[in-house]
Amino acid sequence: MKIYIAHSKKIPYKKELYEPIINSSFYHNHTFIFPHIEKDKNKNSREFYKTLDIVFAEVSDAAIGLGIELGWAFDDNIPIFCFYKKGAQISYSLQSVTSTFIEYEKESEMIQYMENILHNLGQ
Repeated sequence: MKIYIAHSKKIPYKKELYEPIINSSFYHNHTFIFPHIEKDKNKNSREFYKTLDIVFAEVSDAAIGLGIELGWAFDDNIPIFCFYKKGAQISYSLQSVTSTFIEYEKESEMIQYMENILHNLGQ
């Protein structure tokens, strides 16, 4: 599967999002797109989103760019799974692009949820 990792630039995404995914048991079974890694920076065109199989979005911190990305994925019927840290105030507008919101406390919990989702999708 081709999986896009969407998030705000305001969070410590390399340590709290990218590293846990890269170190997960499922990382090598899929193609992950990390938008703020140099090799993936030029992939954020409108047409790019049509090539995705799934979007995992960390939505604990609202961002306009993140909302645009999720809107494009939704418009292309790409499944969107939103993850947020316990206690985070997530944007109400996200409900217009997905009904899947998963609360977590530790990165390891988020990774377990991702693994379960991929397993349930048969991947």
